[in-house]
Amino acid sequence: MNKPTCGILDSARAALASEPLVAPHVGHLSLSFADGTLTLEGEVKSVAAKKLALECAAALPEVTGIVDRLHVEPAQHMGDGQIRDLLRDALVQEPAFSEFAIGELIKGQLALVREPATVRRGSIEIDVSDGIVTLNGEVPGLAYKRLAGVLSWWVPGSRDVINGLDEVPSESDSDDEISDAVRLALEKDPFVNAGQIHVSTRARVVTLIGLVPSESEREMAEADAWYVLGVDNVINKVAVRA
Repeated sequence: MNKPTCGILDSARAALASEPLVAPHVGHLSLSFADGTLTLEGEVKSVAAKKLALECAAALPEVTGIVDRLHVEPAQHMGDGQIRDLLRDALVQEPAFSEFAIGELIKGQLALVREPATVRRGSIEIDVSDGIVTLNGEVPGLAYKRLAGVLSWWVPGSRDVINGLDEVPSESDSDDEISDAVRLALEKDPFVNAGQIHVSTRARVVTLIGLVPSESEREMAEADAWYVLGVDNVINKVAVRA
């Protein structure tokens, strides 16, 4: 006998409440269930809370699909135009994207910001709506897709990042690829000494080990790992030097 919808929703809320980073938000989240699909809506404190909430929901045996409408409380409230401008500048200034065409959607119209002077290796189009960043275009590998996503999350006003960039040709993913992407994010972060942190990944769970001079740097290193597309969990074993 199938469990009634109300019972599945109760199970989902219980599962969410069992995760410490998600528990404070459960009362403010909206959940609905139909035809095996669980929809989660609302705002959480961090990308970690968002990803863990989705993991908890997907683990329920009755759930065969997830509709993710969870957003992250922005570090700083910004208008869509300001978010778009900051991300555009970050992408244009990033050396890894020097041979990429960069464009932005403004009132539904695509404006080309930069066309490479020589060969075009890829393209990234930015759209921002209600603080939600959407990336479209083509990139020559997962590493570029992940880096663009991290730069999008770094904009303080971002509430969510929908990374629709296509890898052409497509690549198979692996734990090593994820570790490389996390290392790159740490190296790009001016507030983190990446040389002090060791990164490893197993089954999409990233472990950070190292020694840093402050709790804020420890937290920023963990946040950078969570920002990487494909990371399901982060174990932070970085210690703070007394």
